[in-house]
Amino acid sequence: MSLDVMANAREQFLALVAEIRPELHRYCARLTGSVIDGEDIVQDALAKGFYALSMVTEIPPLRAWLFRIAHNAAIDYLRSHGKRFTDPSDELDTITPGTPELAADPSIMRAALARFVALPVSQRSAVILKDVLGFSLEEVAEAMATTVPAVKASLVRGRTRLRDAGDEMLAVDAAAKAQLDNYAALFNARDWPGVRAMVSEECRLDLVSKSQRRGKTVRDYFARYERESVRLATVRLEGQLALAAFVGDATAPSYFILLELSEGKVETIRDFRYIPYIVTEAVYELI
Repeated sequence: MSLDVMANAREQFLALVAEIRPELHRYCARLTGSVIDGEDIVQDALAKGFYALSMVTEIPPLRAWLFRIAHNAAIDYLRSHGKRFTDPSDELDTITPGTPELAADPSIMRAALARFVALPVSQRSAVILKDVLGFSLEEVAEAMATTVPAVKASLVRGRTRLRDAGDEMLAVDAAAKAQLDNYAALFNARDWPGVRAMVSEECRLDLVSKSQRRGKTVRDYFARYERESVRLATVRLEGQLALAAFVGDATAPSYFILLELSEGKVETIRDFRYIPYIVTEAVYELI
């Protein structure tokens, strides 16, 4: 298969799953406690789905199929990163017959992402799928590869623990904030030579879900911003420092940008302008 044919097939696949993708992100972001990590898992899941789809003769029911892939990708991620992962087999027991089932709390849908990671992963997954995304018990069981009684048990325990979980805040690194503030100030002043001077010669650019660049070509990335009305501000995004991008006269961010800097030079840019749904899930604070 030629590169052009592969690229066209990928674009068609992404268009096919476009309506499901925000739901996948809501799930993965809450499983990991991070909108950024959640998007990384969504991209991994979609890449696996695209490959798997090329091996079948008939398209499966996409929503259930993609959630199963995303669930497995998220579990692999949590295991490999050691992020509060508890083996699901330790938790997927059933509740004692006659135990009353707790009703879903509407506040669960509005809970900060950091609260979900306080739960063991099977409870976390069940609560997100059932109470946040509205899956039926059968659909939750299918996505988690378990039984309906086990899902009910996870829901009872997860809902109880989630109500008692607290948010977590991380300290701000003053030096890192100063560097981000400097970048944002140059950007907002439209001092493009100054902005480009902050970019290292080996800088890596990731226009998430769109394209990647490295080296001198990264400097061309700013040409589009020269033509647009975009303002940046430093924010605390789920405990890490980031830049929020405000388009035009908007008072709320349209998307986020992550920078990695070393000795005042930008080494990595991750621009999420093509993933706007992240903003609806993010917990951020202007600082």
